[in-house]
Amino acid sequence: MGKKKIISLSLALLVIVGLLSGCMSGSDKKANGNSSEQAPSANNTAEGEYADYSAGFPENVTLEIPVYERAFEGWNVTDNYYTRWMQKEFGDKYNVTLKYVPITRSNEVTDYEQLLASHKAPDIIFHYDMPQALAYYGEGVMQELDLNEIAHYAPTYWGNMGETIKQYGTVDDKNVFFFGERPSLDSFTTLIRKDWVEKVGMKMEDLTSLEKYNEMLAKWKEAGLGAGGEFLKKNNFTYNYVFRDWPADEKYRALYSDLGVADLTTADTERYLRNLNYQYNNGLIDKEFYLRDDDNKIKAEFVAGKTGTYAFYLSNNTDVITATLKNNPQAEFAVLDTQAGTPEGRKPQGRAYWPFGMIMGINYESTEIERAAIWMYLEWMSQPENLFFLQNGVEGQNYTLDADGIAVKSADFKGESVLSQNNNKDYWCLVIETVKYDNPEKMRVAYLRSMAPPGYESLAENSLAYYDKYAEYRTPDALFSVVLEKVNEYKADLNSLFQELYVKIAIAPEAEFDATYEAAKKTYLDAGYQEILDEKQAAIEAGNYK
Repeated sequence: MGKKKIISLSLALLVIVGLLSGCMSGSDKKANGNSSEQAPSANNTAEGEYADYSAGFPENVTLEIPVYERAFEGWNVTDNYYTRWMQKEFGDKYNVTLKYVPITRSNEVTDYEQLLASHKAPDIIFHYDMPQALAYYGEGVMQELDLNEIAHYAPTYWGNMGETIKQYGTVDDKNVFFFGERPSLDSFTTLIRKDWVEKVGMKMEDLTSLEKYNEMLAKWKEAGLGAGGEFLKKNNFTYNYVFRDWPADEKYRALYSDLGVADLTTADTERYLRNLNYQYNNGLIDKEFYLRDDDNKIKAEFVAGKTGTYAFYLSNNTDVITATLKNNPQAEFAVLDTQAGTPEGRKPQGRAYWPFGMIMGINYESTEIERAAIWMYLEWMSQPENLFFLQNGVEGQNYTLDADGIAVKSADFKGESVLSQNNNKDYWCLVIETVKYDNPEKMRVAYLRSMAPPGYESLAENSLAYYDKYAEYRTPDALFSVVLEKVNEYKADLNSLFQELYVKIAIAPEAEFDATYEAAKKTYLDAGYQEILDEKQAAIEAGNYK
């Protein structure tokens, strides 16, 4: 047994009791194929054959699909023009009732665990990061997959993702995961108030290192402009990458990189925290950064002119620029070079994506027919005309086509078919992460347009230019092919403990940094992190990672 958990006992007990009740109730489906009572593969006819549902299911099937709830103002994720359109075009055709289950983006693991405990989880269990996907698998809430079944019911989807599924979807020699496609593009960007930079006598091209960036923040403070944007780190731990040595050591990378469990103990993190402590004590960042624990709170500080930087996913229908201009009509914006956050002498390292986006599994309680409906839904969404409609809307309303056949968005369109603020991505992310066209060049142009707010095309162009410029310094996290039990056991508690400890270190007086940091490291290691490192080290030595 591991050490006693620190916090979150009530949630843990809720999940455990719920899962046990599922196993002990009348449900005849067991997880991971470890029982003959597991939901059967769809091959229950003659060998190599599957039931034909091309004319629709003989009895109505309710398919529960997860969708991120991002708190977009005026947007109902479960009932809107596009959910009704999907019901009409797919659901009614195949006698399927589509039910969209909202998953809060900032608290998705908690949402899923509560839904699983109450046996109300959707048919698809998804996450963007493999460590958490493996955690779900380790809880026994995912079915083993029949790859031939996927290929049968979803030939287009399988043609796009089959090789990826075969290469990366196996755990403990079982087929568990299927994926959304991920082209090598990214829209994550840090906006900066260009007018503030120039007001203190600097230019964007001056921001060539962390030291220069801190110098600029000091000038902002002296001029009474505002502070650098900062926020509470949680659920995504890539903060120390630019403080690491280069070139990256593969085994070191595997041991200490984990989106689900923060590293607090390495020299890399010490360098990160020492800089954060310096910024805090010298008034260079938002003094109450630890209260900014979701995107809306972070954005609100930028919009109000209290902070001059804001990191987010850039899209052509974002409201952050118009909202900021409403409060600060003279505001000017630029994209912050990744080098600006990198200490002198180091490289702008980052996390590379694996060649897949959304990671998905089938709920252990989903039936054979529901599973077939899922594959058919992915197949329908993979058809170019359906995907194009979901990504762009109604021609002549949401967009017009240019001479190259690329959709040009109507910036001011507010009608019934208006897309969500991230262009409906929370529906079509099941099959792909970006807009899709029939050739890479056209796709890149379209992607730039999907990123660029009207009149701010340079922001998208510069963002992708930096993405390309620093590609050699992005490396992927290790993909473990075994369940890391200690990660699953301690992750939630360590996430909370990390927030407590790193904030305490960040706001300590500079003279007390070393003592505060050393005490925090010991607390963190003793709370389970050392056991995680030992487990990961054993998996690395056994070669159980990619």
